[in-house]
Amino acid sequence: MTIQLPDLPYAPDGLAPHISERTISFHYGKHHASYVTAVNNGVAGTPDEGRPLEDLVCSLPAGALFNAAAQTWNHNFYWQSMSPGGGGEPDGDLAAALSAGFGSVDAFRADFAAGAVGNFASGWGWLVFDAAAAGADSLRIVQTDDARTPLTDGLTPLLVIDVWEHAYYLDYQNARAAYVDAFVEHLINWEFASANYSDAQRAHA
Repeated sequence: MTIQLPDLPYAPDGLAPHISERTISFHYGKHHASYVTAVNNGVAGTPDEGRPLEDLVCSLPAGALFNAAAQTWNHNFYWQSMSPGGGGEPDGDLAAALSAGFGSVDAFRADFAAGAVGNFASGWGWLVFDAAAAGADSLRIVQTDDARTPLTDGLTPLLVIDVWEHAYYLDYQNARAAYVDAFVEHLINWEFASANYSDAQRAHA
């Protein structure tokens, strides 16, 4: 079974005006697609051929094949972390957990945005569930550089923003902060994050 480029969960112009169809055409249609091709080419004819993508990410050593697999997984997750008409307020258990862990949902948004803007490298800003922590400390904001992913640290991703320049440069040029603000205010798919949080809680109950 080859690794597939998943369909976008919305139309290519579905995130406009915050992320343009032109950006999606390059980011999804070229960058993401190239990672999928690279990981399939890298595992072809090896014992890793046919293994699930997440297994590859969590077991491959650092190097070109890990980068391709991890970037494929990260992008799969990124597209789902956004939705047309997103942003707004979370509800239910996730809203309560964010308030407990960060003081308020607004405080979480501010901390999440600051981390993403402040990541010096090309990389990713994550909200994760840490099963090794207790109570209010189980939710964390972490930054990863390049292709790194929290999966390899035993953390469960709930939400991610891509802060590689190809994610925003066509729309925002060097104004990463404006892109991050648009993501936080208008694009976050809280239903996706809440579902991931519920799954993580059940898995570690």
